[in-house]
Amino acid sequence: MNGDEHFDRCEKLYATKAAELILYGRALGLSHGEAEDVLQETFLALMQKPQLLLKPEHYCMRSFRNRALNYRRSLWRRFTRELESQRWFEKSPSESPAERAAMRCLAELPLEQREVIVLKIWHQYTFEEIGELLEISPNTGAGRYRYGLQKIKLQLEGAAYERDELTRNSVAFLAAATSGGKA
Repeated sequence: MNGDEHFDRCEKLYATKAAELILYGRALGLSHGEAEDVLQETFLALMQKPQLLLKPEHYCMRSFRNRALNYRRSLWRRFTRELESQRWFEKSPSESPAERAAMRCLAELPLEQREVIVLKIWHQYTFEEIGELLEISPNTGAGRYRYGLQKIKLQLEGAAYERDELTRNSVAFLAAATSGGKA
């Protein structure tokens, strides 16, 4: 593979994974800016490889995670991260109060649970892939996912959950306000 092909493949990988990796960095406790810095360092390292690896996506996730965890260890970065903790997700004028509540609940989870939920939902990783990435068993990953979702569900008052039997996914139904008049 020549240099142009390597660059094109890196560019395509960046285009498909950058937003997910920034969200993953947020789940690992980085500010948005810190996650962007780690993303840049990760892709610079990937581009400096003489050729693209057999599993470039796995390399990106693994490299990003290691760099993000190292980045977090700095005392000054910890201080700025605590100040930023109020803005875990980027604010959107169109987000509903339910979405804000769900984001708040996710941000309050322990790091291990939050990390697995982000990898499972936003990155669509299997528990086996999560286990390989985090160096834990798939069952441990599934347990962290299940316990994290249970905590979120308990915190979201007024929501009822049912399972869609066709897709086997949980579906949330927000409780409707009761009417003030007589029926």
